[in-house]
Amino acid sequence: MNVAVAPLIRFTSLSLITVLGLLSPAQAQVQNLSVIISQAQPTEADKPNTLSPTGPSNSVLSIEGGDRLMNDAAQAVANQNYPLAAKKLQEARQVYNQLSSFYQDLNSSFAGIDIRVSDSQRQRALATAQKRDEATYQLALVHRAQNQPELAVPLLVQIIKSQNPTRELGTKAYQQLFELGFVDAPYPRQGK
Repeated sequence: MNVAVAPLIRFTSLSLITVLGLLSPAQAQVQNLSVIISQAQPTEADKPNTLSPTGPSNSVLSIEGGDRLMNDAAQAVANQNYPLAAKKLQEARQVYNQLSSFYQDLNSSFAGIDIRVSDSQRQRALATAQKRDEATYQLALVHRAQNQPELAVPLLVQIIKSQNPTRELGTKAYQQLFELGFVDAPYPRQGK
């Protein structure tokens, strides 16, 4: 890699992640830049200044990146390292939320132009929103495990708003609110 290009790539990659809100500016400077740089490689050997991603599975901003964060969080929960689990789940929520937003934007852009592309992006937006809500639910459970209901309640309400109380995750979120004593009417009602 051209030595003059390397600082530019580092700055651009770091700036992109900071702008996307995945890292605070202070965290961005602490991150290992070699990981970010390794995600972009020259597309052609004779054109070293033309970069492309090596694939979505290597990117933090991908479904696979969010899934890796969820797996890290599950491992942290298994080890009862709740602060690390909360951090990883919050990061996963941000990744999935950003992805869902991007897919919604692409869906809107292709609406009326190419129904196949539009529908594909709509499906991806729904899938990543579902993953975001699952990460949110897990984060609420971690907050409950840490005896922090004041942090769990807003997350559970967000899930119900996003999912609807009739869907499985919405019902589970409402049950958590009921167990916390935040609501006093059980749902679903017994003996409908």
